[in-house]
Amino acid sequence: MRIESIQVGLPRSYGTAAAQDWMDQPWTTGYAKQPVRGPVRAGRTNLEGDGQADRRWHGGPEMAVLAYPAAHYARWREELRWPQVPNGAFGENLTVEGVTEDEACLGDVWRAGSAVLQISEPRKPCKNISRFWKRADLLKLVQTTGRYGFYLRVLEEGLVAAGQEIRLAERPHPDWTVTRAMEARLRLAGRPDEAKALLGVASLGADWSRQIRAKLERISKPLRG
Repeated sequence: MRIESIQVGLPRSYGTAAAQDWMDQPWTTGYAKQPVRGPVRAGRTNLEGDGQADRRWHGGPEMAVLAYPAAHYARWREELRWPQVPNGAFGENLTVEGVTEDEACLGDVWRAGSAVLQISEPRKPCKNISRFWKRADLLKLVQTTGRYGFYLRVLEEGLVAAGQEIRLAERPHPDWTVTRAMEARLRLAGRPDEAKALLGVASLGADWSRQIRAKLERISKPLRG
């Protein structure tokens, strides 16, 4: 595995108050990322120079770094006829070569540069993907293709840089790929036992655990007449 590129960005405001289309109305986001040429520090809550506008759903220790498989870009460029789409187009900090959601597992510990990172949870994409690029269908395409990306927590702070090798140091949950974890959440109502099994994965992000527990509690309540 290898870090193909690194991107960071701070929140910026977009849109105009007079806009009729929701995608053009005022909003603030840290979605736009620009490439970093040299080493960048991976801290406990984000990469240096990176930031999030809505800290309720983005950033923090469990979502410190967003990774996205480099392999997806060739598919997007062809399928969307979007040859100029750059790394970082899906809001990721690390564009990573040699791994996808079907291979990466919850709890995987990566050593890159002097930092130690751990996969905490799948990325649950939101409408910002469509809104930023003004492509109404893009979010749905991400969801249907399973090209979500995934979050990492920072176990040991350090410097990372584009071109560095990523070494897999530990794999405590080899049965729980990122893809399987996302499927367990999406199909929770029909397969609650799989969602319960996911809660047993010690490395799962705390926010995912809370949300899955809450959904399981709601579906387990008897219907009132």
